[in-house]
Amino acid sequence: MTVFCLERALLPEGWRERVTLAVDPEGRIASVAPERGEGEPIRGVVLPGLPNLHSHAFQRAMAGLAETREAGEDGFWSWRVLLYRFLARLGPEEIEAIAAFAYAEMLEAGFTSVGEFHYLHHDPDGRPYAEPAELALRHVRAAQETGIGLTLLPSFYAHGDVGGAPASEGQRRFLCDLDRFARIHEAAARALRALPGGNIGIAPHSLRAVTPEELRRLVELFPEGPLHLHASEQPREVEACRRVHGTTPIALLAETIGLPARLCVIHGTHATANERRELAASPATLGLCPITEANLGDGVFLAAAFVQEGGRFGIGSDSNVQIDAAAELRQLEYGQRLVLMRRSCLSAPDRSSGRLLFEAALHGGARALGREPAGLRPGAWADFLVLDPDHPDLFGRSGDRLLDGWIFCAGKSAVREVYCRGRRVVEGGRHRARERLFARYRRALEGLVA
Repeated sequence: MTVFCLERALLPEGWRERVTLAVDPEGRIASVAPERGEGEPIRGVVLPGLPNLHSHAFQRAMAGLAETREAGEDGFWSWRVLLYRFLARLGPEEIEAIAAFAYAEMLEAGFTSVGEFHYLHHDPDGRPYAEPAELALRHVRAAQETGIGLTLLPSFYAHGDVGGAPASEGQRRFLCDLDRFARIHEAAARALRALPGGNIGIAPHSLRAVTPEELRRLVELFPEGPLHLHASEQPREVEACRRVHGTTPIALLAETIGLPARLCVIHGTHATANERRELAASPATLGLCPITEANLGDGVFLAAAFVQEGGRFGIGSDSNVQIDAAAELRQLEYGQRLVLMRRSCLSAPDRSSGRLLFEAALHGGARALGREPAGLRPGAWADFLVLDPDHPDLFGRSGDRLLDGWIFCAGKSAVREVYCRGRRVVEGGRHRARERLFARYRRALEGLVA
């Protein structure tokens, strides 16, 4: 048993000082005692680590490379063309190096677990590797090397657009039939059983890439574990779904498989008011990726109304154009402020915006990744971060003002230490293997960013 003595911590019941935290050999919290005992002292502000519920790790290497305006209307669809060109040059070694560096950055930024929505399966010509799960296993190795908790979400991708349209050349690395997908899933699940904190689900990519019939079959074949799916990310997607199916993506999703607790709907940006209310009333989770949604010009989901209606949400770094847990929460709140033209949108009277944002993302993310319970409580993974109390944006503050200072001012610069399953992986704001991981990342990018 490992024992920590926390100077100040956010527990499920609120802020407490002089807390003793015991961690079992597996890396789960065995007990939390509201008094100081004997153990390793941790000075600073201890928060539960946040789940990053939606990542495409390889896109980290594209950050900043798609900021030149394309001819015509520049948005998600023109960005996607650039993405296809970029990924055509990535091999297994590069993908593992990029993922490992991205995961180290996530840990440095306060994310202690990640949902890897993994749709890049084959070689650049679209041929399966000798080991069909080659690229999935590379992400497992990256998680093992960095220490982050991994929920791997192999993606089923069969078509190029709504209605079973043929895939384009740029999508050939994604494509699977059900048999090949099952082999990928089986090999990944086997590897994850040996990974501490590892978990697996499935990710039917979207109703652009999967027909309703295929979606039903996937849910039947894989009845357990997290289930993630992109939906209503773009107006063009919504229009195509109306044209082909006579309804909108989230409504079609609900008709096809329902909105169960294992489901995480990614983005939902252009959900109708009725869809938003139905999703809020369900046990499903909404996965919001505010920085990526802003970067791609996707639009703003009305999260303030969703929360008032009882909806659950978590946050994800998606394209990894910027990796910063606090910045994702800040962008989420600021997007609402710009649309609604008022302050403190995701809060209640006399309540801290930071506290509501943090706790909603903590619990929603844990549910979406199959990592409940969440927080500093017995049975939860011993995943936590330590904020520097002497940081200029935190100094002299207490209680929820610490969260507000971190989310709205300091960001990842205030993250001093991070522990995963009771093991310290970030010290002094830097991942313990940063130099080695960064050197490998640099080698992987040689020739890619020219």
